[in-house]
Amino acid sequence: MTTTAQFLAVNIDCAEPKRLAEFYAAVFGYEIQHVEDEYAGIGDGTTSIYFQRNPEREAAVWPGPGKQFHLDVRVPDVDRAVADYLALGATKPDFQPGGENWTVLADPEGHLFCVCPTRE
Repeated sequence: MTTTAQFLAVNIDCAEPKRLAEFYAAVFGYEIQHVEDEYAGIGDGTTSIYFQRNPEREAAVWPGPGKQFHLDVRVPDVDRAVADYLALGATKPDFQPGGENWTVLADPEGHLFCVCPTRE
């Protein structure tokens, strides 16, 4: 039988851990738990996201094969959330495969995330 693991956190490489921690803390309503030049973390007591400094990381071209992952988030009002996240420093790529249902954004360092409506 395979050993079952407990999920701890996702780590995201970035040039500026503090900046990305502040961005995602605002997006998710999480607290910033730790900040230093090389590393930062946010969480809500159950889920954590860590940001590790990697100044050589390059954002993937979207659309394209370089994308390794993306986050999906659910919100009650996609248009309002997109406006909020753009004000925080996200950008909206021209290519939007979701039509009217969801929107692809890039965080301030180019990591992609999809803003999806809550399920009814």
